[in-house]
Amino acid sequence: MKHFDEAATRAPLAFDRLVPALRAAFAAGAQVPPRHVHGIDQGIDKGTVLIMPAWSDAGFLGIKTINIFPGNSARGLRGLHATYVLYDARTGVPLAMMDGNEITARRTAAASALGASFLARTDARRLLVLGTGRIARMLPAAHASVRAIDEVRVWNHRLEGAEALAAQWRAEGWNAHAATDLEAAVRQADIVSCATLATAPLVRGEWLAPGSHLDLIGSFTPAMREADVRCFAGARTFVDTDEALQKSGDLLDAMAAGTLRADEVQGTLATLCRGKSEGRANEHERTVFKAVGSALEDLTAATLVWQSTI
Repeated sequence: MKHFDEAATRAPLAFDRLVPALRAAFAAGAQVPPRHVHGIDQGIDKGTVLIMPAWSDAGFLGIKTINIFPGNSARGLRGLHATYVLYDARTGVPLAMMDGNEITARRTAAASALGASFLARTDARRLLVLGTGRIARMLPAAHASVRAIDEVRVWNHRLEGAEALAAQWRAEGWNAHAATDLEAAVRQADIVSCATLATAPLVRGEWLAPGSHLDLIGSFTPAMREADVRCFAGARTFVDTDEALQKSGDLLDAMAAGTLRADEVQGTLATLCRGKSEGRANEHERTVFKAVGSALEDLTAATLVWQSTI
């Protein structure tokens, strides 16, 4: 069994390869059972284990294990650790162990860009990123693989974090600046991409400009939310998978408030990639894409990593 550390896992996952691979994978489909969730209680040490399997007709089976231990911060450790094991689906033989954190971050950013490839205006160039974490840092590169992004703003609840990330992006060649006024930044953006762990809405519907695209990556549990209920009123809403309707606090709030009905959701990444749902219809409509993640994305990324060695 081969081992891929963080750098080796990252190397084959450039967004100009990963986004098209995700598009092909969603069009083809895969077997993706519901994720397993287990609570771990070791006295004062409490954690959560997520187990996410998927397999495809291409002959690969993958299982991602994510260990979430919030108390690790007191120990100077990261709160989340993930591993990915890829198997031969025909024999069950283990093929490789990969860095699950890198796979998760890159496939999440790539799925965000895949959604934008259908839903953002073709002339979208101004990207606003909310958040400064691992996934947020990848969003300019991911979206630039599908749209001609030439202006990036970043907002964070701690301004110093936004300023540090903007400086990092400028060093990488981006026209990037920290946003101090969130409302003004949202109003000016073509694409607003939220990658936070917020539990209260950050973006308000009245701030979103006609023709804008709202991309929601956080809020992958019912207790989390990044957008208020008015963000969905008058917008065409899409999800990565139907599972989002049960998991996302953003969607659950909007459905409870009546600004979104489940039958009003326009499609999923699978229906978009198969041509069964129409993406953006005109330059003036607002679009929303809500993602909670899928093991199909992990399997696609891991397969790319494995095939890079063949």
